[in-house]
Amino acid sequence: MRALQLIEERKLEIRDVPPPPPPGHGEVQVAVGAVALNHIDVWGWRGMAFARRKLPLVVGAEAAGTITALGEGVSGLGVGQVVALYGAETCGTCPACAEGRDNLCENVSGVHGFHIDGFAQDLVNMKARLCVRAPAGVDVVQAACAPITFGTVQHMLFDNAQLKPGETVLVQAGGSGIGSIAILMAKAIGAKVITTVGSAEKAEKARALGADHVINYREERFEGVVRKLTKKRGVDVVFEHTGVDTWAGSLFSLKRGGRLVTCGSTTGIMAEINLMQLFQQQYRIFGSFGCTVANLAESMAKMADGSVKPVIDAQITMETIEDGLARLEGRDVFGKIVMKL
Repeated sequence: MRALQLIEERKLEIRDVPPPPPPGHGEVQVAVGAVALNHIDVWGWRGMAFARRKLPLVVGAEAAGTITALGEGVSGLGVGQVVALYGAETCGTCPACAEGRDNLCENVSGVHGFHIDGFAQDLVNMKARLCVRAPAGVDVVQAACAPITFGTVQHMLFDNAQLKPGETVLVQAGGSGIGSIAILMAKAIGAKVITTVGSAEKAEKARALGADHVINYREERFEGVVRKLTKKRGVDVVFEHTGVDTWAGSLFSLKRGGRLVTCGSTTGIMAEINLMQLFQQQYRIFGSFGCTVANLAESMAKMADGSVKPVIDAQITMETIEDGLARLEGRDVFGKIVMKL
């Protein structure tokens, strides 16, 4: 079968590899149908995977496919069903896993496509507990956006920040994969959305998604505009994932007692914070990584009922993935790039 492997920094190859054995106890075998690209794929591609990986490595951290075989002891899933694949190899037995907090697993083996082999291959064996069935009306491309894109936003906005109807949220980088979904999820519950983008074209697309106010950060200081829009009050929630370039401004955009939730650092990993500002303004800051298995089901339920649909920028193939990664790295994208297998 085919597998897309990272051979060395910024070098990918499609290789013929042996197919996996029949699924073992508690496993299912999945024919991968689509892989959605994320910044974690860019980090791995350009050699930022830090420790615990060996090359060659099959890439792809977010995917969905169709079940082709069941191992013994599997219930609740069937051959022919479309499933979203959870992006990390968790133990399933530690206290965090037992409580359904999968992204806090104490014995996680790694993230697929980053530390351990990913999903950009024709067939993969998965633990059944890490596969979530897509409801009727959700196809494999849409389901491929659930494990990271939708799941991350669901976990950030609702599990962590506890965004409520009528509140105002600042969504940084509204043209990104998670930024575009954050706009849609926030609007779906009746929140007011302010978002930042880097071009007039992206601003138009963000407004089409329902954003109430769009700020081109290349032309205006977004924090000043936010304070003006909110009559100096500030926003209830900041959805932050860009890092150093926006960190100080994101904090300044918060109201007193506001919540900032962050999951990314694409512009750098080290930022300063004014501690007096932090405690006097009583900010609440949440670090958020990945999502829970339950978030996949919650996310696909929103796709199925039509309240939130993936924003697809482009569909690519294995042969053109490096173009997709380069576009993502250069922020030349609005929504998701999805690789069809």
